[in-house]
Amino acid sequence: MWATVAGITIPTPLGPITIDKVTTTASVTTDGTTPVILMGYLNPIEVMGYAAFARRADETGVDGVLIVDLPPEEADALQAELRGRDLSQIFLLSPTTRAERLEQICAKASGFLYYVSLKGVTGSNRLNIAEVAEKIAAVRRKTSLPVGVGFGIKDADTAKAVAAFSDAVIVGSSLVERMEQLGNAPLAELTQSAQDFLAGLRRALDGA
Repeated sequence: MWATVAGITIPTPLGPITIDKVTTTASVTTDGTTPVILMGYLNPIEVMGYAAFARRADETGVDGVLIVDLPPEEADALQAELRGRDLSQIFLLSPTTRAERLEQICAKASGFLYYVSLKGVTGSNRLNIAEVAEKIAAVRRKTSLPVGVGFGIKDADTAKAVAAFSDAVIVGSSLVERMEQLGNAPLAELTQSAQDFLAGLRRALDGA
């Protein structure tokens, strides 16, 4: 099985990735304090069934979901099941989100909002920090929900700059890139590399 993020492909020994496997992983990695969010597509949830998915997520310690291809106007059925189990449904915002659309998303969302800071794939290009800060300020005028920022955050300096005006910094492909560069290195080396990278981000955020 191969996992792909923003054009980066890495091998995984897990075989086919299923909701059961993902939620089982969540159940053994959660510390009971750090929220666990599942991010993915709607199709496997529809196959499993909304009620069954919400029950499985709840039972395994998941706190919320972000379904990237489920717009808010089509989310009522799943949202009812999630809310029945006190699970958050997170939605995406982007630089091109119109004012009326922003209000609609804010009315539906719970947990937090995920602001996609770039037009493109995760981890791409360079951020215009001032522009992103302006957009986040506009979002805050419409909601009291926390706002996380992702896409284009490649290093500790960028993370620190974004943390100055956001509630969360979301990093994905930069971490995956490190795994790809190490190739078939032993698990201990992969783990240490990830820990070192994340520790650097943590130090930067603590100093923001």
